Amino acid sequence: MTQHAVPFLLLRGGTSRGPYFNMADLPRDRKRLAEILIAAVGGGHVNNIDGVGGGAAITTKVAMLSRSTCDDADIDYLFAQVAVAERSVDFAPTCGNILVGVGPAAIEMGLIAAASGRTDVRIRAVNTGALVTAGVRTPGGKVTYAGDLAIDGVPGTAAPVSLEFRNITGSRTGTMFPTGQRRETINGVTVTCMDVAMPMVIARADEFGLSGHESRDELDAMADFFERMESIRRIAGERMGLGEISRSVVPKFGLLAPPRSGGSFAARYFMPWNTHPTLAVTGSQCLAACALAPGTVAEGLMNPSGQSPVGLSIEHPLGQLQLSVKLDRGNSFEFESASVVRTARLIARGELMIPEQVWAGPT
Repeated sequence: MTQHAVPFLLLRGGTSRGPYFNMADLPRDRKRLAEILIAAVGGGHVNNIDGVGGGAAITTKVAMLSRSTCDDADIDYLFAQVAVAERSVDFAPTCGNILVGVGPAAIEMGLIAAASGRTDVRIRAVNTGALVTAGVRTPGGKVTYAGDLAIDGVPGTAAPVSLEFRNITGSRTGTMFPTGQRRETINGVTVTCMDVAMPMVIARADEFGLSGHESRDELDAMADFFERMESIRRIAGERMGLGEISRSVVPKFGLLAPPRSGGSFAARYFMPWNTHPTLAVTGSQCLAACALAPGTVAEGLMNPSGQSPVGLSIEHPLGQLQLSVKLDRGNSFEFESASVVRTARLIARGELMIPEQVWAGPT
């Protein structure tokens, strides 16, 4: 079978993994592009056996990079979430973990020149319009992946990659509280519908009779819980102006609970049809905003200081994720920016083979 070779890098970014492409090597037509990405990761099979996916939503993610034409960005980052067991691709969300690898990948691809010591890469998340500055270690003008930073959910240590997120309020809906309310009731459950970095529906775990400290496997085995959560998510999606979202991963769903391990609070994050093994970077920002904003379902969960920036540590199934948030608590609550430090690693480089009939598209 004749195949088409596409240059690619395979990177772990944070607690996710996937192929990174130069957009110049791919077609712009979204329908044709979706079929190519499905073929690349092996979407449509639970094991992704015919591609480089890993049989989980955190390993069927794709980053596509190009030089930005915007004055305030160096690199445009287009994200795609390829479904694991279905032949579908969602271009609606972005991914903060995969974004961790964008700076290193852009340098490796030659899309931006490396400085000596540290290279700051200004990134525009095409899916949401967020602006992110990534700080990448580049001793001698080359990316280094070796370092002593450990992050929960990833074995070993690696070089830190710092990310500062800006312009993230109203990422999809244009406003922090897209329904106009900070609390509302859907199917008997009190929720906050919020849009900071990632549109989310957020509730207290005890509203579902949960502690909020269940493991990923325990939660994934609760079919009744997922059915109830999904019905709430669909109604919330309509109220948030996102339309009919039964086949979209946006909005995501999150549960909050009091901490048990010294963190600011505990969270469980859903992708949305299974439990995230750790916590999404974008989702962590929305959960942090919910915890800090007055009047939400998180009110009383923690006692944040009046200072800015505020440091938070969110407990997740495999540990904790730390982030720093800059706020303006003037006449209205404003979420100015968020900063996290994660790690990335280049795993492979080469050519990814796409069947010619897929590459050529429908005739």
